[in-house]
Amino acid sequence: MTNGDGRPTKAGSETVIHLEQINKVYRTDRIETVALADINLHIDQGEFVSIMGPSGCGKSTLLNLMGLLDEPTDGKITLNERHVESYRDRDLAKIRNRDLGFIFQTFHLIPDLKVVDNVELPLLYRPGSARQRRELALEALDRVGLSSRVNHFPSQLSGGQQQRVAIARAIVGKPIVLLADEPTGNLDSAMGDDVMGILEKLNSEGTTIVMVTHDPQKAEQTHRTVRLFDGRQVQ
Repeated sequence: MTNGDGRPTKAGSETVIHLEQINKVYRTDRIETVALADINLHIDQGEFVSIMGPSGCGKSTLLNLMGLLDEPTDGKITLNERHVESYRDRDLAKIRNRDLGFIFQTFHLIPDLKVVDNVELPLLYRPGSARQRRELALEALDRVGLSSRVNHFPSQLSGGQQQRVAIARAIVGKPIVLLADEPTGNLDSAMGDDVMGILEKLNSEGTTIVMVTHDPQKAEQTHRTVRLFDGRQVQ
């Protein structure tokens, strides 16, 4: 038995992201640019999937669609059994905050906030007390090995430590899916290996992860690789 993208399914696996016949076209008055064409993709619960391809092939666009940061020109997106094409922006924002965690290549930490306050940020948009937010932030920082750095500022941390803070911020709300765009791209090999180790541990604990990467060695550490070329899936 196979999924819509030709991949064997596991008995009892649940699809958390389903992209069906996705096209993304950017149009101006004079130019039409096809960013993605005929994308059919399933991400199952508990998978660790890498997305690879040359620069400009649509990797980040695909990740943005999965993260509901952009909408397709055509096609259907299902997240955790919800068809989200008709959702309002306010509803999409709630889903992003509750169900998705984002890790970026450039960390996007707020320099004037301490580490623990950076991690707490996504929780400010949820119900809960300040004490509950602090407990969850400290728990997330402990999971990435930064319990001793909670009161530091980002400028006092190495690049690898800043990325760990970004991962803690992404997982603090216990998301269904973690979306990572080149999470090791700005790190040296040793720090990159540390970050991959954290991601692998999170995945082994049940977190579903989709990661864009240019590094074939990092892709080999994931369960499977989706390859793009000129906006299309290739074998």
